[in-house]
Amino acid sequence: MRCIPCVLMRGGSSKGLFFLAQDLPTATDERDRLLLAAMGSPDLRQIDGMGGGDSQSSKVVIVQASAREDVDVEHLFAQVSVARNFVDYLPNSGNMLAAVAPFAIEQGIIPASSPESCVRVLNLNSGKIVEVTLSTPQGKVNHEGDCRLDGVPGSFAPLQLRFLDPAGTRTGVLLPTGKARDIICGVEVTCIDCAIPLAIVEAESLGKTGHESKEELDADIEFSSNLKRIRLEAARLMRLEDSASIALPKVAIVASPRHGGSIAARYFSPTWCHATFAISGALGLAAACHVTDSVAEACVELDVKHYDRIVVEHPGGSMQCHVDVTDHTPGNMPLVASGSVVTTARPLLSGVVVIPERHTIPETAFTVSPQN
Repeated sequence: MRCIPCVLMRGGSSKGLFFLAQDLPTATDERDRLLLAAMGSPDLRQIDGMGGGDSQSSKVVIVQASAREDVDVEHLFAQVSVARNFVDYLPNSGNMLAAVAPFAIEQGIIPASSPESCVRVLNLNSGKIVEVTLSTPQGKVNHEGDCRLDGVPGSFAPLQLRFLDPAGTRTGVLLPTGKARDIICGVEVTCIDCAIPLAIVEAESLGKTGHESKEELDADIEFSSNLKRIRLEAARLMRLEDSASIALPKVAIVASPRHGGSIAARYFSPTWCHATFAISGALGLAAACHVTDSVAEACVELDVKHYDRIVVEHPGGSMQCHVDVTDHTPGNMPLVASGSVVTTARPLLSGVVVIPERHTIPETAFTVSPQN
């Protein structure tokens, strides 16, 4: 057996294993096989590993110090497939990013200030920088506090994530197709790339209200098939590298709010509905709310006193984010300087993950099953 140091951490409404880069193999194939074994994939229950049987709990973050003068620490996010021999490095996770700064401080990668620290984190998946502000009295991370997140039990110390220049994480531009709306599979879709590539569809155009539960949406096989077709065609239009194994862009369905928020939405990865909402997806949706004639703009109810604030109603409650729109181009496209979210994170378990040696040295190439 092989024992590798790691920390199981919750970031926002997701959780996963955090590793120091120096503790993992440098060869991508060997590292991927190790991560699959650590999470217990491929297996729908992930019973022989640390994964929780869904995409929100089958995540890995690899952290290291940065040589860049404008960055304190950098990380690589890995979405480990539950039921396939596949590790995806194209997406990024705002939820898991929330745990990078506390992990890096507690692992001694970077020092902390007092009473709080501002850590500049480079996301290697997108090449973007995020400023994380967290409570560090006497130079130690404080996890206790009164900040509550819908979908996460308890209260914890708040962390503020400020995504700098979040547009164009994968495509280089805010609207990859050059349009506020495209017709995809017979429905109107807004394709946007802000914090993460996202395809936004009005729920009503797919026969939904946009207020359904996760369980109700996941049980609708025909609806899931329609989402997949939309995602694949949106990927082509957005010029994203894509295959049956890669879940970009993400998809969100939207509707007018019912509970005092700005917009109701359901987020899918790739066709399974999130129990809450992804941080990166919320920022992309918030930016779309400021794009003239977008699908999101047609549903959003903006607060004229707090124009930058977007409250997303999701299956577990709601979440709030802010987008700093500094100006608009002559074509009325918003210029997004930054986007911010307040969330929480904490370590759940610290120790080693135990890997059978037979999983680290492959005998054959991976095969991809048709299952999610």
